[in-house]
Amino acid sequence: MNTIELKDITFGYSNEKNVFKGLNFVLKEGEKVGIIGPNGSGKTTLLHLIVGILKPVRGEVKIFDKIRKDEKDFKEVREKIGLVFQNPDDQLFSLTVAEDIAFGPLNLGRPRDKIYKIIKDTLAALGLQGFEDRVTYRLSEGEKKLVAIGTVLSMKPQVFLLDEPTTDLDERNRERIIDIIKGLSASYIITSHDMDLLQKTTNTIYRLKDSKLNVISI
Repeated sequence: MNTIELKDITFGYSNEKNVFKGLNFVLKEGEKVGIIGPNGSGKTTLLHLIVGILKPVRGEVKIFDKIRKDEKDFKEVREKIGLVFQNPDDQLFSLTVAEDIAFGPLNLGRPRDKIYKIIKDTLAALGLQGFEDRVTYRLSEGEKKLVAIGTVLSMKPQVFLLDEPTTDLDERNRERIIDIIKGLSASYIITSHDMDLLQKTTNTIYRLKDSKLNVISI
């Protein structure tokens, strides 16, 4: 089954040339995919098109076997596909770590009496036990990255989208995030410049250039 299918996608930002013209992409159920490419090739744009942050000028976005066009369609998508932004400050907006981790599950209607366990289990999976009351904006960059992943992990999505998850991290936090990604049972797409990360965590790596996704042998 194709979980995500982008067909003949054209997209461009205002007053700029098209980022994509005729882009095609498929993610099958259970696949773990990496995407590498130069700056400006559209790696982040592709992820944002999948969850409806951006809408194509032309083409078809089909997710979970349903064509997605309007905000109502993509609301359902965002309940099942979790995006981890490249910059954790774009994702973390609550005062404490616990509040950030709880935000997604609460929005999905998880019972409040289950939320504390979700927070504890998520922080344990991240190696951040005891961080519940830490002030988010005072965390290190590596800790923020981990918490950003936790905000998605706590929602138990069917697909993870991870945008440059190891950028600007020291080796310790980089390896920790690699271990977390390797432990995910869900499908995922990782965009990165870090070929070593992609080789360790994905089954298929694509190079994105000029609206084409070409498989790289690994």
